[in-house]
Amino acid sequence: MTDTGATMPAEGPSFVHTLRIRLGECDIQGVVFNAHYLTYIDDAIDVWFSTAFEGADYQKEFDVMLKKIELEWFAPARHGDILELALWISRWGNSSFDMAVDATVNGERIITAKAIYVSVTPGEHVPCPVPGFVREALSKPLPNPTTVVSS
Repeated sequence: MTDTGATMPAEGPSFVHTLRIRLGECDIQGVVFNAHYLTYIDDAIDVWFSTAFEGADYQKEFDVMLKKIELEWFAPARHGDILELALWISRWGNSSFDMAVDATVNGERIITAKAIYVSVTPGEHVPCPVPGFVREALSKPLPNPTTVVSS
């Protein structure tokens, strides 16, 4: 069994993103098709970054590329469920970082994931150190973790 989850910090996740499962995201078994979890995580990260950097055009100074992601499934999510994705940074490296995700429905764990991202020079895709402003913005929980409901 893969250890995808990291222990959530005592102060809670850095960001929480909420979405409603749509019918088209479910397979013939009536549960979320597994590949959609990767899309949910990507969407949550995009909203987190936009929120953490307060709408600033951070992409001129910082970009990332996914190196690896591991996902572990625990229970199904179904059409109409409200999926809550809690995210936080579980490890900082020089030019990379690990992001942990814990996704739940009504408090029941659905999936956990660990993603390894590499900081790259925008437009060049060459690895570079993670900028200090990124470490600062993503290392702490937002004052009020943001919840965004997508439909």
